Amino acid sequence: MKTRTGPFTALIGGLTAIFLLLPLLAVIPVSFTPKRYLSLPRGEWSTRHYEALISKPEWAESIFLSLKVGLLAASLSTLLALAFALGLWMMRPRGGSLLAGVALLPMVAPPVVSALTLYYFLRQATEWNSLVIYDGWVGVAVAHTVMVVPYAVVVIMVALSQVDRKIDLAARSMGATVWTRITQVILPNIRFGVASGFLLSFILSWDEIGVTLFITSVRAITLPRRMWMGLRDNIDPSVAAISVLLIALVTFVILGRVVWQMTRRA
Repeated sequence: MKTRTGPFTALIGGLTAIFLLLPLLAVIPVSFTPKRYLSLPRGEWSTRHYEALISKPEWAESIFLSLKVGLLAASLSTLLALAFALGLWMMRPRGGSLLAGVALLPMVAPPVVSALTLYYFLRQATEWNSLVIYDGWVGVAVAHTVMVVPYAVVVIMVALSQVDRKIDLAARSMGATVWTRITQVILPNIRFGVASGFLLSFILSWDEIGVTLFITSVRAITLPRRMWMGLRDNIDPSVAAISVLLIALVTFVILGRVVWQMTRRA
């Protein structure tokens, strides 16, 4: 049975959305200020700070670095979460709940504790390898993987909980190998969960700043760290400009998804 939202409920929902979005919308006029510090434009509007995003190579370098780190961290965390969740779902070992709790520890641990632990780990790792190092983009990606993999585990385990185990047992009884059961029976049924876990991991890695501040110095400067430096060191209005572009990108993606769903229903 379909239910329709009443006008009062729609009004409350709209007012709540406006209340939550107003702080985000306030950054739009700030990004057009002609001054060199954060301020609202008074009569004169300028695009100098948007032009600075193009003319200053460090912004492009930070965006590209965040993309690399986010894609690698999302790929690693999705693979690790998928292997862990499939192992629990298919084998049902004793103490599975305890293992799941251990996998989710980075989610509940204080960020400062995780940051310090990863800092000392990368410092030690730098002494015996040249890839996963302190202030290196691969090291940042590994640290982000540790932080975001619990969220991918949760998403994939929720997707697996919706799968009927009888189809896996049927494939097993017909002589299918473990690899065949995983690739041809289980994964097709949880593909959207795996994709959601990858997307969530990428977003969390892209937005990560707390741990990044501990494990980077001058070489691996991600976009959130660049924005943090712009606000802490010199109050650069370019931060407002990049924020507006990110808001516009997210809005475009959400509207595109809504249009796509409406087209499918039609």
